[in-house]
Amino acid sequence: MTTYGSFPGTRPRRLRTTPAMRRMVAETRLHPADFILPAFVREGVGEPVPIAAMPGVVQHTRDSLKKAALDAVEAGISGIMLFGVPEESKKDAAGTCGTDPEGILQVALRDVRAEVGDELLVMSDLCLDEFTDHGHCGVLDAEGRVDNDATLERYAEMAQVQADAGAHVVGTSGMMDGQVGVVRDALDQIGREDVSILAYAVKYASAFYGPFREAVGSSLQGDRSTYQQDAANIGESMRELALDLQEGADMVMVKPAGPYLDILSRVSDAVDVPVAAYQISGEYAMIEAAAEKGWIDRERAILESLLGIKRAGARNILTYWAVEVARTLR
Repeated sequence: MTTYGSFPGTRPRRLRTTPAMRRMVAETRLHPADFILPAFVREGVGEPVPIAAMPGVVQHTRDSLKKAALDAVEAGISGIMLFGVPEESKKDAAGTCGTDPEGILQVALRDVRAEVGDELLVMSDLCLDEFTDHGHCGVLDAEGRVDNDATLERYAEMAQVQADAGAHVVGTSGMMDGQVGVVRDALDQIGREDVSILAYAVKYASAFYGPFREAVGSSLQGDRSTYQQDAANIGESMRELALDLQEGADMVMVKPAGPYLDILSRVSDAVDVPVAAYQISGEYAMIEAAAEKGWIDRERAILESLLGIKRAGARNILTYWAVEVARTLR
C-alpha cells in the first residue's frame, strides 16, 4: 500500500516549520501603505471624545486630528479619510453645514492639509448624512423619500468646497444614482481635474454600521435600504460598479469588507483600477469586544482579518487599526 510518506518531495508541512520559513513563503503580505485611517472630527469640543462602541477611537478636536494626521505620516500609511461631526444645532434638512466653507469638515480638511501637505493623502467623505437633521444621505422630497437628483446637486457643491479645502480624494459614499459623474463634472468645472474620486461602488445596507452612527452623531431614524445595496445580491452590485467606472471613478470601494469578501474578490477580478475595502465600525467593535472578554487573541485576530481582506483582492484597506498595525509592520 502506498502512503503519503512514500513521496518525500511533496511535504507542504516542511514550508511551515519555523516563523522564518512561514514568513519567507507567505503569499499575502501587509504593508503600511495598504492602509487608510478613517478619522472623525467634532465641532465645539475641547478634548477628544471617546466613542463608547469603538474602544480606542475618538471624535477628534481640530488639534488632536492634526496630531493623528502626523502620526499617520510617521507610520507610513497612505491616507486619512475625514468625517465631520457638526454641532447638533447646525444640522438642517439640506445638510447645509456640509457645504459651508467654514463647516467642520472643510475646516478640518484645511487644517490637515496645512499640517501634512502631500505627505499623506487627505481624503473626505462626500455625503450629507452627518449634516442632515433626518440623518439620510440626501435631500428628502415631500413624501419623505430621498430625492436622488436634488441630492446630486448638493453633492456637486460639496465636491467643490471639499476640493477647495484641500482634499486630494473625495469618497462618494451616498449611493445616489449618477453621483460619480456629477461629482467628476463639478470638479472639472472648477479646474480640479487633479482631485481623485474613490467611488463607494459597492456599499451594502449592513447591520454592521451601528457603532459608526454613534461616531458621527447620526440623527437617522429607520435605515437606508432604499439606496444602499441588498446583502442578498451580487449582480446589482456589479452593475453599479460598471456604472461608476463609466462615470469616471478613479478607485472603487467595497463596504463592508469582512462579510463581503466574495464580493471583494469579484470586484478585484473585474476591474483594472485600485480596489479599496472598508473594515467598518461593527467589524472593529466585534474584535475589540471579544478581545476585551479574553475570548480571542486581539493582535492575531486583527492581523488575520486584515490579511483576509488583502487576500480577497483589496489594494487598500480603510481600518481604524491603520496606524497601530502599520507601526508593527515597520
